[in-house]
Amino acid sequence: MIVPGSESQALGAALATETEQSLAAVRYERFPDGERMASVDGPADADRAVVVAATTSDAAHVELLQLQDAVREAGVDEVVTVLPYMGYGRQERAFEPGQPVSARAVARAVSTGTDRVVLVDPHEASVTDFFDVPCDVVRAAGRLATPLPADLTAPLFLSPDAGAVALAESVRDAYGRGDVDYFEKVRHSGTDVEITPSDAAVEGRDVVVVDDIVATGSTMSESIAVLNDRGAAAVYVACVHPLFARSARTKLERAGVEAVYATDTIERDVTAVSVAPAVAGAL
Repeated sequence: MIVPGSESQALGAALATETEQSLAAVRYERFPDGERMASVDGPADADRAVVVAATTSDAAHVELLQLQDAVREAGVDEVVTVLPYMGYGRQERAFEPGQPVSARAVARAVSTGTDRVVLVDPHEASVTDFFDVPCDVVRAAGRLATPLPADLTAPLFLSPDAGAVALAESVRDAYGRGDVDYFEKVRHSGTDVEITPSDAAVEGRDVVVVDDIVATGSTMSESIAVLNDRGAAAVYVACVHPLFARSARTKLERAGVEAVYATDTIERDVTAVSVAPAVAGAL
């Protein structure tokens, strides 16, 4: 059975349809003291439970652990945990002395309640090594080609830095035509990012900026502004994980984005395509 966390209800339903498995009845409650309770109604009607939960907050992490425990208590033999978006996944090392490797701490906690983990396009592939159970990665960026307009003019698929070129190539390959390039990016802090345009010709072309995560939107909005200044016909954004912290959505609109397309790893208003088929293949 498919057991969705509260942040992944639409994806859970899509995955249940895709796999032709039952969708568990889940209750999400909060006690007067602020503690949460995520539970599954009744005994399990399956031998395996697939818990699908994007951990976009500390509360979502706790909810995931509760759901893992709940399905064990309900009698399932095997638990598979799908993390469409893994919170703390970008803290894959200690950046300063005395800091934790938060991704490792989170992975260890998740491992205690599951037999297997499936991650969707983690920001750092190395986080798979932190889990104490088998961990597989699903690449879903190619799904972002589906909602793009079919008549893009001389499309250019552009990643905000060299590290995301493979994502841009995946979307381009799925779209079927276009060029790929990237920006040079120097990050001075969590919010201070310097963007240097590439040499790719953008004037009169439709540009699709592709990244795995849009968090604060600073990098993406600067990229959009630079492309518009250089005469791009239209600038689209395609991202796997639309985190959209703080005023990210407003930044993109103010920068002049034509449209934003994202998957349902994090369910937002810009979600335009589901990763359910890709995850179902891994299951």
